[in-house]
Amino acid sequence: MKKPALIEERSVMVTATPYLCVAGASAALDFYASAFGAEEVSRWTDRETGMIGHAEFVIDGARFFLADEWPEGGVYSPATIGRTPVSFVLEVEDVDAVFQQAVAAGAKVERPVADSPHGRNGWLFDPFGHRWSISAHDPGKSATDLQNEVGDEYVIT
Repeated sequence: MKKPALIEERSVMVTATPYLCVAGASAALDFYASAFGAEEVSRWTDRETGMIGHAEFVIDGARFFLADEWPEGGVYSPATIGRTPVSFVLEVEDVDAVFQQAVAAGAKVERPVADSPHGRNGWLFDPFGHRWSISAHDPGKSATDLQNEVGDEYVIT
């Protein structure tokens, strides 16, 4: 696969914003605030049902959207589907502290925090079925360093 050319000047920053669907959006916003220090930016609440049709929050500068399930529109949470095929990687300064904070807020450990060739990370599921890696990479490692650590199992380019 060809690597994209670096664009030196842009008038608009191109980003991809994850849009999470949950069963219980208000509780999810509370969890993300408690677990990851999320700051809520906006919330659109249906006057009749109390359901959140759209919310925006930020974790350390990373923007996320969130909404309650909307079966009429084909929007379902991992709890309804049975599991999520998507994972979020949250890069932080102190993996252990943030991981423990998330667990204390109600996250379930999938893989405990450990050192790996690319840095330190642990995996967990939030109470709404979304999978998160709490991670800190080692910026001092080159592709050659990583290749030496993983051996022949992977080819790193």
